[in-house]
Amino acid sequence: MDKRVLITGGAGFIGSHLARELLEHGYRVRALDNLSPQAHGNSARRPDYLCPEVELLVGDVRDADALSSALRGVDAVFHLAAAVGVGQSMYEITKYVTTNTCGTATLMEALIEHPVEKLVVASSMSIYGEGFYRDNDGNMVEGIERSPEQLRSHEWELRDARGAPLTPLPTPESKRPALSSVYALSKYDQERLCLMVGRAYGIPTVALRFFNVYGTEQALSNPYTGVLAIFASRLLNNRPPLIFEDGYQQRDFVSVHDIVRACRLALETPQARDQVLNIGSGNAYTIRQIARRLADAIGKPNITAEISGKYRVGDIRHCYADISLAREVLGYEPQVKLDDGLRELVDWLEGQAAADRVTEATQELHVRGLAI
Repeated sequence: MDKRVLITGGAGFIGSHLARELLEHGYRVRALDNLSPQAHGNSARRPDYLCPEVELLVGDVRDADALSSALRGVDAVFHLAAAVGVGQSMYEITKYVTTNTCGTATLMEALIEHPVEKLVVASSMSIYGEGFYRDNDGNMVEGIERSPEQLRSHEWELRDARGAPLTPLPTPESKRPALSSVYALSKYDQERLCLMVGRAYGIPTVALRFFNVYGTEQALSNPYTGVLAIFASRLLNNRPPLIFEDGYQQRDFVSVHDIVRACRLALETPQARDQVLNIGSGNAYTIRQIARRLADAIGKPNITAEISGKYRVGDIRHCYADISLAREVLGYEPQVKLDDGLRELVDWLEGQAAADRVTEATQELHVRGLAI
């Protein structure tokens, strides 16, 4: 195989794992990354974990000249570059819109001039807002949101019009978007721009909606990264994981190894063209369960999560993946069980240092009225 693949955001958490996956399957890999200080620290140097075979170009996805250079001789593109974080997106609005929406628009204009055989874009479960539900009559329900009054009363669960509780279900791709944060809006922009322009210009495109990704090499000092990395940074500093609401909200946690295998399958599967696919584990875990299992795995069972009883603007209650379409189209099947993934994460955490900035980030939300 003599195919060169470009990964935007290729020096990041998922990008570095994807690069390794592609190299192991015979691809040549080029990465474009701006080495953002929030994710990489202030050194702005090539990460040690990035495979030496990866050709790294330091540049910004919003820079048309950088993209033009990065696309030369490229056969396919994975678009992972994005500003990440629901809470931060609600006050750093310009950053999220310019990086995610405008950066993707710049990439699409570059791809018109440098067309490729395949484009795979990283979308997000955040665009669903609340997941799929069933009411007491057995009807499927979507589009219900919690009101500010309900949240202020600490009535966390969703209810139907008669006040009866709704039961969360796996969320399929057919669920209509409910964009509850600037981050969600910008990820939807990324997905739609890629599919729309790809279809118009004959570039086969696939959008993968990632659920909560965890694994080694995630930025531990970034308070807006994934839940497990944030909890790990607290535990490494002998502090309790901080949980909003009551901790019984449910999410789908998927290993980065499963994510990058799905990415490669999307690249290699012709039938995936123009498809939008959920990539998760297909399992639901409460945030309390995740905090407890991580503390046990790290060897700090005496540290119990702090349940704040507060909520963040833009958060949702339950959402986990229906992965049946990815199974059908890609032959995707999650291979990493949560306990195995946590063991690998804990092994990597040994010797890692993490600056715990969770309190600072939470205070920022409080000051702005975004955590109440």
